[in-house]
Amino acid sequence: MQLQYWKGHVYVGHLFSSGFSIVDVTDPRAPRALGYIAAPENTWNIHLQAADDLLLVVHAKDLWKKFDIESSYYSGSVGSRLKDEEQDWSAGVAIYDVADPSSPRQISFLPVDGIGVHRLWFTGGRYAYASVLPNGFSDYVFRVIDLANPSSPQWLGEYWLPGMNFGAGEEPTWDSEKWRYALHHAIIAGDTAYSSWRDGGLALLDITDRARPTQISYRNWSPPYGGGTHTSLPLPGRELLVVADEATADELADGLKRVWVFDIRVPANPISISTFPTPDEIDYAKKGRHFGPHNLHENRPGSFVSEEIIFATYQNAGVRAFDISNAYAPRQIGAFVPAAPDQVIDPRPGGRAVTQTADVFVRDDGVAFTTDYNGGLDVLQFTGKD
Repeated sequence: MQLQYWKGHVYVGHLFSSGFSIVDVTDPRAPRALGYIAAPENTWNIHLQAADDLLLVVHAKDLWKKFDIESSYYSGSVGSRLKDEEQDWSAGVAIYDVADPSSPRQISFLPVDGIGVHRLWFTGGRYAYASVLPNGFSDYVFRVIDLANPSSPQWLGEYWLPGMNFGAGEEPTWDSEKWRYALHHAIIAGDTAYSSWRDGGLALLDITDRARPTQISYRNWSPPYGGGTHTSLPLPGRELLVVADEATADELADGLKRVWVFDIRVPANPISISTFPTPDEIDYAKKGRHFGPHNLHENRPGSFVSEEIIFATYQNAGVRAFDISNAYAPRQIGAFVPAAPDQVIDPRPGGRAVTQTADVFVRDDGVAFTTDYNGGLDVLQFTGKD
C-alpha cells in the first residue's frame, strides 16, 4: 500500500500481509529487502510516514477480514456498522526511531478507543495529522497529534463533518447506508489542512490553532460524480489544489473517476477549473479490476517538489506524469504500466493477476517508487517532461 522513502530506504505498508517491510534502495537498481515488522493480530499497518528520523505507522482493525467483499467496505459508514464489535485488534499510531533507517526501533504508541487510524500526514516538526475512527463516530475524522515529546505523543484538536458524531446525537444529512463520509487524509500547507472525505468531498480547515480546527470551506460533487475523494494536494505558490477521486470498484462499477484541479485563490470558494486526461491508449475499463486514480505523489519536503509536474497512480493503468503548467489544460507527459503480477496476493473474492498500482513516491532526483497490491515494488526513473 503506502510507501515512504527515508535515508536510502523505503518503508512499505502491506494491504494483505499486515505489517510493513524495510527495503534498502541505496542502489535503486538493486533493491534489497532487509526485514519485515509484523502487525499485531487482526491489525493492519497499511499507511506510514517518515520524517525527522521518526517513522509513524498506523494501527487499525484489518477491515478486509470483516469486509471481504470490497463493495461493502466502500458503501456506508464503517463506524456505525462496527460499533458493537468486541475489540481484538490494536488501534492507534506506533512511533519508531529510524535514525538507523535499516532498523526501526519502536519508542512509543498513541492509542485510540475504536477502529484505529487510517492515514497520516507528518513531514517533521511538532505536529502530525491523522484520520481516526474513535468510538461514537460514523467513520474516520480529522485529528492532530502533538509530538513535542515523541516518546509521549498526545491527541490534540479534532474536526468532523456535521452528522458524523452519532455518539453525541448527531444525525447524517446523507444516506449513510449508501455513501461513505469518511476522512481519507489531509495534506497540510501552512495553517490550512486540505482534507479529503471520500463520498463527502473536500473541506479546507483552518488549523492556526491546532487544538481547535475550524472549517474554511466545503465542496462535494458526489452525486452526480461517484465520490471516493482520496488525496487533496495543495500547490501554494500557484494557489491551486489537485484532488484525486479514488476508483474503488471493478470494471468502473462506481463510474469513471477523475483528478480535478481547483482554483483556491479565495479559500472560502474553491472552484474546479479542469480535470486530468484519462489514460486511453487501450480500453482499461475492459482490462479488469480497478481503473482510475488512486493516489498522488504528495510533494513532501526533500522529495521531488513541483507545482507543474504531478504524478498520479491509476491502478490497472499504472503511474502517470502530468504537466499542469497550463492549469486549464493538463496534459500527460509520461507513463509506466507494470506487467501483470506473477501471483495473486489479494485474498478477496474476484482476485486476478491484473496490475493495481497503488502509491508513488518520487525522489528529488526523479527516481520513483511505486507499489502494487500483488506485484510488489517497482523502481523507475523520471527523466523530465521534454
